[in-house]
Amino acid sequence: MSKRVYSAPGDTIESVHPVTVHRYRGLTRLNHWVTAGALIVLLLSGLALFHPALFFLTGLFGGGQTTRWLHPIVGVVLFLSFFLLFLQMWRLNLPRREDVQWAMQTKDVILGHEEKLPELGKYNAGQKTVFWAMTGLILVLIVSGVMIWQEYFPHLVSIPVRRLAVLAHALAAVLIILVFILHVYAAIWTRGTIRAMTRGTVTGGWAWRHHRKWLRELAGRRDAGPAE
Repeated sequence: MSKRVYSAPGDTIESVHPVTVHRYRGLTRLNHWVTAGALIVLLLSGLALFHPALFFLTGLFGGGQTTRWLHPIVGVVLFLSFFLLFLQMWRLNLPRREDVQWAMQTKDVILGHEEKLPELGKYNAGQKTVFWAMTGLILVLIVSGVMIWQEYFPHLVSIPVRRLAVLAHALAAVLIILVFILHVYAAIWTRGTIRAMTRGTVTGGWAWRHHRKWLRELAGRRDAGPAE
């Protein structure tokens, strides 16, 4: 049986006085922010097209015609950018036994009783839920989006199917907005998390408190010396 891996390429302990841990490579961070930027543009432009009361938001993009053209193009950018993130992160987001226990101790998570929680790899159950929710919803959005993209695919599906695709697209959009808000809130609420996606590093104390199995693996790799 292969050994479980809790870290990604590039994850290292950079220094020990004080302990600083490299959590994300520059490419991964750039990829993340392109995805986040595309999602924000889609959120605003999508709301502008969703209801007349929000049409004023098209002013952010140069008017209604530009917004209508831009929205699906940025949707493709989101899909491709997130796909690259998916390739980098999917293995570490697979469910583990400790995730079930972590999820059952939500009260301890909220109260900050980290000492009562199980040791975790690079991601906890909440982060994994956001990851897989994003994966599923982006797939629904891209598939339904292509089905209603009449400029390039006017005869791809019948009108009744297109109407269902519009409904699916709208529902998935609402859900992904909620997941995005949850993701941002969790990043702000857990102090030290945003640093990981801006500087690429976290403190040793942060890693020990929130992702101890991940830190242990990095420490073991460091003690073992460079691989042959």
